[in-house]
Amino acid sequence: MPRLPASFLLACAAAIAVCSAGSLPVVASPAVAAHAPPSHRHPSAEPRLAELMAEPDVADERPIVSGLLDALRAAAPEIDPGVLALALEARSCALNSGTAVGTRLAVIDYSLPSTRKRMWVFDVDQPGLLYAEHVAHGQGSGENMSNRFSNVDGSHQTSLGLFRTAETYVGGNGYSLRMDGLEPGVNDNARDRLIVIHGAPYVNPEQAQRQGRLGRSYGCPALRPQVAREVIDTIKNDQLVFAYYPDDPWLKGSRFFGCGGRTAGQILADARNGAASHDAVASAGNSGGAAATTL
Repeated sequence: MPRLPASFLLACAAAIAVCSAGSLPVVASPAVAAHAPPSHRHPSAEPRLAELMAEPDVADERPIVSGLLDALRAAAPEIDPGVLALALEARSCALNSGTAVGTRLAVIDYSLPSTRKRMWVFDVDQPGLLYAEHVAHGQGSGENMSNRFSNVDGSHQTSLGLFRTAETYVGGNGYSLRMDGLEPGVNDNARDRLIVIHGAPYVNPEQAQRQGRLGRSYGCPALRPQVAREVIDTIKNDQLVFAYYPDDPWLKGSRFFGCGGRTAGQILADARNGAASHDAVASAGNSGGAAATTL
């Protein structure tokens, strides 16, 4: 009988050792495993998935989030990379806590003026940008710039934080989308306050340029009527909406930051510094290419 190569024998021995130890199949992330068809799941994947959600592996999650950040930023280069990184961190923490969420993520940056597009809707399963839109803030939150936020009914102020979308209905503002705030004391009164996504004629970018600000709501993130139904149908039923403003108490106190081992401030700084370095390298490369072409 011919002798087998030593490398082959070593590989076989390693494979036998792994199988005999009862190792589990690789699960790319809780989100992927949770949405896989039942026929495609390994029999032992369900207990392991629950374990991963309860005790997230920071070393495994960070590369996934980082790669997704790069892909989504490439699709929406105008978004603040720090805000996008925080939104992805919040989504990751929600998944790890066992919150059932879909594959769509809406990010609103209320630190921007209302005259600018400041709502982005992403697909995180097949990374890409679906919408970039103007969005209103509440009358009590400010004029063109919003700087006051509340969870109190009657304040007419916008709420910050992470929301999960729910059911649609037709009300006084037409086709609308209910949301449930996931952060106690920050936005958990959203349903009782009737903070919903709906279309409104006062969300008119052209009029906003003339009057210096977008029209304002009673606290709802209202959209242009022309796109409201389409956007609502894209993000209804257990998708996430992340509303940002550099509010220090919220950034330091939210349970949706820090599950990856970094504070909100560190996440913001790392993403912004990384984006600046990437852009500088890309700019230098483009300049070098142009110089070489000229020569």
